[in-house]
Amino acid sequence: MELLWLWITLGIAGGVLTAVLIFWLNNDLLKITRYSFSGFSESGIKIVHLSDLHGKTFGRGNARLIKKVIKEKPDIICITGDIIHLYRPRDKAVALRTVSSLKEIAPVLYIAGNHEMRNKGYRFFRKDLMEAGAEVLDDRTVEACGLTVTGLNGASLKNGKLFKIAPEGRRDILLAHEPQHIENYAKADYKLILCGHAHGGQWRIPFTKQGLYAPGQGTFPKYTSGVHSCGNSKMVISRGLGNSEFPLRLFNRPEIVVIELN
Repeated sequence: MELLWLWITLGIAGGVLTAVLIFWLNNDLLKITRYSFSGFSESGIKIVHLSDLHGKTFGRGNARLIKKVIKEKPDIICITGDIIHLYRPRDKAVALRTVSSLKEIAPVLYIAGNHEMRNKGYRFFRKDLMEAGAEVLDDRTVEACGLTVTGLNGASLKNGKLFKIAPEGRRDILLAHEPQHIENYAKADYKLILCGHAHGGQWRIPFTKQGLYAPGQGTFPKYTSGVHSCGNSKMVISRGLGNSEFPLRLFNRPEIVVIELN
């Protein structure tokens, strides 16, 4: 009987350790996903796309994240919102340190997501981000490495600003937080759209590309990761880095997206 209980105890302990390992791998082991696109006036440009950090840290000072970005040698770093979580004040310090480190690698282009826009102190945080080295593209366009890059503020699609802020002439890249509005983005005729927000569907069904839930889309959402086409536009969705109300990822490792324009 004592031997039986020993085996039961070892089995339970082994199961718990296995579950802890699985959840650690799915929430802390960074994955790099690569895409390549042609048809741009500038070629040989490498973009690192990050999204939905939500105050997450990968090592002290986000050292593991920074190290992987350095290794990619990007020309531009794009952050598509939710760098903080609405209700966690410490996330702001994490975000600012991360931006400060990233801007030493390449120019950092940032847009606000829904968590920033719901934070009453966003206008002050926005100023802090700029002081940390981010180019905050809230409803405006800049030229970066010969490309026109427009940033859509997290609240502006509902306010109808998308077409008002679209630049005349070339519309190379749009940074927009929420992917479910792809048809509206495509109507503005941007070649490449970078989004986040869906967190890869939180938990993904193994051996499929199907996530279980995404805010704004509900259960079994369509737009959670990868490349989607609409009209002349291609949209790349980052599965993101951190978590918000849904605390754990499963079969859905945190993602760094690397895009090469050839």
